[in-house]
Amino acid sequence: MLNLKVSGMTCGGCINAVTRAIQAQDPSAKVAADLAAQTVALETTLTLAQASQLITEAGFPVQN
Repeated sequence: MLNLKVSGMTCGGCINAVTRAIQAQDPSAKVAADLAAQTVALETTLTLAQASQLITEAGFPVQN
């Protein structure tokens, strides 16, 4: 399980965008986002670097 701090998510559309970005590379990935905490938990075969890059490319910067 990967846990990422992601800024800029404000609505369900943002969660959908993050989910689509991850599942485009790993269709079986499970994505759980918490808007209030600005976090995303992933069950995926992607590495942390890959997931971070995909989420950032979707328009939501990943913080370290």
